[in-house]
Amino acid sequence: MNSNSFLPAAEIPWEPAGEGVRRQIMGYNDHLMLVKVEFTRGAIGAAHAHDEHTQSSYVASGKFEVTIDGEQRILQAGDGFFAAPRAMHGVVCLEAGILIDAFNPLRSDFLKK
Repeated sequence: MNSNSFLPAAEIPWEPAGEGVRRQIMGYNDHLMLVKVEFTRGAIGAAHAHDEHTQSSYVASGKFEVTIDGEQRILQAGDGFFAAPRAMHGVVCLEAGILIDAFNPLRSDFLKK
């Protein structure tokens, strides 16, 4: 399973992903998925863990309070974070912004059936 090779943002629909949160799927195959996630100020990416997925995230814009396994840091544009499988993690958006999330393997739950 693969996404298209070229992914112009203007042609990719935004999907709701929670209160004040929306996402665009920016490419995938069975081994990798890249997702752009936009947050309004105050929006929360609720704490959760993935059983099998590794996640690496890049703060493209904004400011976020990120918690991973109980440790909290404030991250802003240019920063990133890494969540290994089973690591409890979540974010609170302090200034509206965008996270770029990479997952291994593919988050099939993000794809429409």
